[in-house]
Amino acid sequence: MSFPSSPETAALPPPSSLAIHLDLVGGLAGDMFVAAMVDALPALAGRVLAELAKVQPAGFAAPAFSIGHSGGLRACRFGGALAEGHGPAAATHGGRAHAHPAGASAPAHDGTAYSTLRDRLASAPLAAATREHALALLALLADAEAHAHGIAVDDVHFHELADWDSLMDIVAAGCIAAALAGAHWTASAPPLGGGSVRTAHGLLPVPTPATSRLLTGYPWRDDGVAGERITPTGAAILRHLVPPAACGTRRDGGRLAAVGCGAGTREMPGLPNVVRALVFERKATEAADAVTLLEFDVDDMSGEEIALAADRLRAEPGVIDVSLGSRLGKKGRPLTDFRVMVRTQAADGVAQACFSETSTLGLRVREERRQLLARTEVATVVDGAPLQVKVATRPGGERTAKAAHDDAASARGLAARRRARAVAERIALREDDE
Repeated sequence: MSFPSSPETAALPPPSSLAIHLDLVGGLAGDMFVAAMVDALPALAGRVLAELAKVQPAGFAAPAFSIGHSGGLRACRFGGALAEGHGPAAATHGGRAHAHPAGASAPAHDGTAYSTLRDRLASAPLAAATREHALALLALLADAEAHAHGIAVDDVHFHELADWDSLMDIVAAGCIAAALAGAHWTASAPPLGGGSVRTAHGLLPVPTPATSRLLTGYPWRDDGVAGERITPTGAAILRHLVPPAACGTRRDGGRLAAVGCGAGTREMPGLPNVVRALVFERKATEAADAVTLLEFDVDDMSGEEIALAADRLRAEPGVIDVSLGSRLGKKGRPLTDFRVMVRTQAADGVAQACFSETSTLGLRVREERRQLLARTEVATVVDGAPLQVKVATRPGGERTAKAAHDDAASARGLAARRRARAVAERIALREDDE
């Protein structure tokens, strides 16, 4: 039975209104992720299949979705098979990618070079956003394999990933990531697994070296169930969508809009081998996200040094805001309190910048949630000068506008600047209505 019977029966909600939690019950592989997301949001199916049709090689059957069971649970499956006359499809579809170093004893099948796959995706007639995410996933895999084998990235050769049955996972996951750009992703801690898995290089320990590299910094859990629970492709998807700080922590709330289950090919005793996607929908006028706060005090820097450090920190990638406060410290010494708000995935890098740019010896780090009003940026022109205006929607539907102060700075005199901003705000509210 194909699934879904009518991919367009339900419209895709605005991605910015969604908080998606991946419950890694059985583990994570590329096909499991794709199946779970399409099961939860059937409107994705048409997009995924249309993108895959653009890169499908000759002699292979088109991929499809089907409904089955795993551990007694209804679940969606995703995959494809070789066309008649080309032999059976691989029975252990999981999106594994393993590399071998140049000059080493090559396996029977040399695989496909990372550069070849990269060029193939780059030149494919995919939507630009799908291509961008698919290439990012492929680059994560190549970097992990290069590190695992101690070789340059361009010397990486993929084995199973070179097969259509596995490459389709990269493109399908890239399509889903593009379609849901702006959604907030969280996940449960990945299961550790155990034992070994057979690859083109022979037996490798679980988690495999590439998977371990991709999920370094993530919280793991050991549920006592052995086997390969997270494939390299699954690990790349998790790394791409869910930062370590959003894994194994409190998940977002909201109205539970959809639930989907994606099944893997392996059957595990006493445990469904599924990924469960929980899709929460937040209020249309609000968005929620998690940010990290880095705070510290300094009492031995001059005013000039403090000002420069604050400017440097504001310029760091991932920094949302830097604010300074004045307080009295021990022995009555005046001190400056730094408060740096950053995107959670950038927190480690910004923390290093705090140590480099200031004299602090320690940081206070905590994750906080914030509620954001929906807003748009409107470009206006007043007296020949461009002014950007933020238009926000308040609870109840009221809209407010605020012009950027810096854009009005060229006007001479306070009254002129206030007038320019007021005119820009009226224009922005009028244009936003249209």
